Amino acid sequence: MVALFGLNTANNLSFYAIPAAWTLAIAPHFYAISLFNKERAPGTSGFDFSFPRRSIAGVKDAKLSPATQDRYLRAEAANDNGFVNLPLFAAAVVAGNLARLPARALNTAAGIYLVSRAAYNLLYIYGTNNALGLARSAAWLTGVVANFYLFAKAGQRFLTL
Repeated sequence: MVALFGLNTANNLSFYAIPAAWTLAIAPHFYAISLFNKERAPGTSGFDFSFPRRSIAGVKDAKLSPATQDRYLRAEAANDNGFVNLPLFAAAVVAGNLARLPARALNTAAGIYLVSRAAYNLLYIYGTNNALGLARSAAWLTGVVANFYLFAKAGQRFLTL
């Protein structure tokens, strides 16, 4: 049996990675909401669950400190980027499964994508200098490469059918 981080990669776990990726995409938004409500000035309105974009647009009305406001906006941006990338990942996993790629290839690419998204989120939310911005871009690119790997391998497999 082949093991990757203690997981039996002979079993295809790639479809489970799609809801895990969704969780990684929404997590920064939940963090942003908690940050907004915890750090807003007394007497200001809390996060508007009936119209969330109003809270994003009116973040200055909450009178957050500049650093907290920046972290809030970064968390929301990480959330947006996660959902922009999620369809590409899901399509890559489906393509890989339709092509009947080996479980190890599917699981490895999905795992790399998930780790890259977790790193991306942390680097986006807490990265406030150019070096961390470049690291964030590298994390993003790593996830994209993992997706393209699955598409390329699936394409190669379909060519041989």
